[in-house]
Amino acid sequence: MTYNSFYQTVFFLSIFIGCNAQKKDGIPKTKDSLKLVWSDEFSEDGRPDSKNWTFENGFVRNNELQWYQSENAYCRDGFLIIEGRREKKENPNYAPNSNNWDTNRKFAEYTSSCLITKDLHSWKYGRFEIRARIDTSLGLWPAICTLGVNGEWPQNGEIDIMEFYRIDHQPYILANAAWGTNERWKANWNSSKNFLAKIMNGDKNWPTKFHIWRMDWTENSIQIYLDDVLLNTTYLNATINPDGTNPFKQPHYLLLNLAIGENGGDPSATKFPTKYEIDYVRVFQ
Repeated sequence: MTYNSFYQTVFFLSIFIGCNAQKKDGIPKTKDSLKLVWSDEFSEDGRPDSKNWTFENGFVRNNELQWYQSENAYCRDGFLIIEGRREKKENPNYAPNSNNWDTNRKFAEYTSSCLITKDLHSWKYGRFEIRARIDTSLGLWPAICTLGVNGEWPQNGEIDIMEFYRIDHQPYILANAAWGTNERWKANWNSSKNFLAKIMNGDKNWPTKFHIWRMDWTENSIQIYLDDVLLNTTYLNATINPDGTNPFKQPHYLLLNLAIGENGGDPSATKFPTKYEIDYVRVFQ
């Protein structure tokens, strides 16, 4: 190799590596006439900022396999990492004769984390932008969600900016909104189910890359995007609870979580630990 060709190779390799090093851009103060009102860039190694996040603990919902604990979330090199682990965790609420899924298991076989901004930060309307890389292995169920601060689910409203799980054993990315019905704990859903292979569009490396999930939420609608492609629109004139309230006209708080099992599928053959990585979370209004 000649001197010039060597340095040309180094130059192009540096471009390639730079494009794939998954570094974040500078923090924008405005975007499309919106002003940045809150963000977490995860720039300090160690525990997530306690001024921004608290944690769910234990078995929480959906008959999932994981035990939520704060130990599985940490910041490193500018990223929040939520780690799914195959490890045994004793259930302090174990009741051998219980019929409840969260108390009749003596042990959890998996652990993970769910970070929430509840009682710390909430927002009514705005643009929510999250840059993240998800592991699409069997058994995993990563999500980016919001919940309304007032009311019981689903009357408080749920927005799933991102969910990844399996439907009939096939992987999908979902974008959803849910609100109340006349039946307790039963929701009305406006869901967009997007087959992962279609999202990937022939890019076999899609799961190894970071992607941008975005929600534009106004007093009239909720629009959810993946890499600037619109996945779902929910019009707020249709999201009325039976009592006449609208759960999407109140502040919501944010959740970042990695569930294991249930809709994610059987994780028994998946290699652990797994990592759900978030580059940043930004809110513009």
